[in-house]
Amino acid sequence: ALANPPAVHAAGSDILKVGLIGCGGRGSGAAINAMHADENAQLTVMCDLFPDYLQHCRDNISRQLGKQYAVKDDHCFTGFDGYKKVMESDVDVVLLCTTPAFRPVHLKAALEAGKHVFCEKPVAVDAPGVRSCLQSTALASAKNLNLVSGLCWRYDYGVKATMEKLLSGAIGDIVTIQENYLTNPLWYREPKPEWTDMENQCRNWYYYTWLSGDHNVEQHIHSLDKAMWLNRDVPPVACFGMGGRQQRTEAQWGNIYDHHAVCYEWASGVKAFAYTRQMKDCATDVEDYVWGTKGNARVLKHEITSGTDVWKYKGDKPSMYDVEHVELFKAIRAGK
Repeated sequence: ALANPPAVHAAGSDILKVGLIGCGGRGSGAAINAMHADENAQLTVMCDLFPDYLQHCRDNISRQLGKQYAVKDDHCFTGFDGYKKVMESDVDVVLLCTTPAFRPVHLKAALEAGKHVFCEKPVAVDAPGVRSCLQSTALASAKNLNLVSGLCWRYDYGVKATMEKLLSGAIGDIVTIQENYLTNPLWYREPKPEWTDMENQCRNWYYYTWLSGDHNVEQHIHSLDKAMWLNRDVPPVACFGMGGRQQRTEAQWGNIYDHHAVCYEWASGVKAFAYTRQMKDCATDVEDYVWGTKGNARVLKHEITSGTDVWKYKGDKPSMYDVEHVELFKAIRAGK
């Protein structure tokens, strides 16, 4: 396989076949984004742990995708091992949108099968999973396969422009970062009598650390990724933090926290104070605040202040969820 990199797909009428693994809300969205990205792409294979999720997704996106939807009944797979059937199919691209705990296994299998990959965030929920994904990214490079993660802010034009200016010294040397991801509680699926405990946990995966990694990993990863970006993707060397359960104390909420506060420290002396909370009746704020020796910035507001000068991004703002797939399909067709 290493000696035979995938063929380049011309930008003409060549069809790129796409397989979706994970048919929840994010998976449905990713499939639509992928079809928006390339008019000569077709969704041909679908897979989910649960048959009802898969059918609901089919009903929804088949109407939206028109002729780009080409999924036959015998190309729909369910269960824990359904992903293996996707890898055995003739799809060119796989969208990995399952519960996060399963992504390291699915990523490794996709790349070993020679598929290009869109892998939703977070790519793993624990250290063994992270190490597996690092090995898989090396495999992708060796096999000339494209791999895009769902850290979508990397593809937002306004955020990219703001980051470029900050990393070019617009506020001098960066000193401190504050990452806020303070939101209301998320969804919950009321258990049914026929569900086993395993089925309940998998359907309510967000609330179990073995499946989600907790919301410091699952949701706040976007903010932590921007802190990494501001430190030129050099990892921090230390951290300390705290967290707990103040509102979500009942058993139905599994074993995750409802608030975290962590300080990350870099060898350069930069500190990032990261706060994430999912509580009702509290103030909400999602923003990246940056202070430097010559000014400050709000990344999601795309605004930089240095002295009396204020810069604000005024350019185009296409959907970052579309752009990440546009970049993926362009690279595949270019053979890059």
